[in-house]
Amino acid sequence: FLQMKLINKYKFFFKILTILFLTSCSETTFLINSAKKISKWDEDPIYKVGNPYKINGKWYYPAIDYNYNEVGIASWYGPGFHGKKTANGEIFDQNKITAAHKTLPLPSIVRVTNLENGKVLPSVRVNDRGPFAKNRIIDLSKKAANELGFMNKGVARVRVEILEDESRKFANELIDTNRNKSVSSAEVKE
Repeated sequence: FLQMKLINKYKFFFKILTILFLTSCSETTFLINSAKKISKWDEDPIYKVGNPYKINGKWYYPAIDYNYNEVGIASWYGPGFHGKKTANGEIFDQNKITAAHKTLPLPSIVRVTNLENGKVLPSVRVNDRGPFAKNRIIDLSKKAANELGFMNKGVARVRVEILEDESRKFANELIDTNRNKSVSSAEVKE
């Protein structure tokens, strides 16, 4: 009987510790995510092609490829990344039409066609890296997936085509903006 009381006390103590541990983790995560949403850490986007990188044992080689035209599986992402910094410095907004791609320059402008229902997004800004799951070729924002009609399904067979003129124009605008910022910050005031 005494042994049973001790076991019950330990079980109760363990449950309390588990609850405290889990709530402290969620509060920490909440605070970090809240700080990211409130702050403006490098909110200005930059243009970058990027260096080769390795994810889950696979190498990816970002490159300028104005002939990019690929058919494959698209997925979407949103709530877990909303308000966080993208790979090119923007703050991700799941309610804007954007995307993540493994190798295209950031940002690039692409046309995405849902081959299952014929819906087309004529201009999607690629501003993040991904997807890195199940051989998917593009990760679209929640809004983009909704517009293409596959948000509930989660994935769709799509064609992704880079738009060379729009991509070059956007890249040049960002390069000029960033160049002007660094030049003005280096001026000597008398």
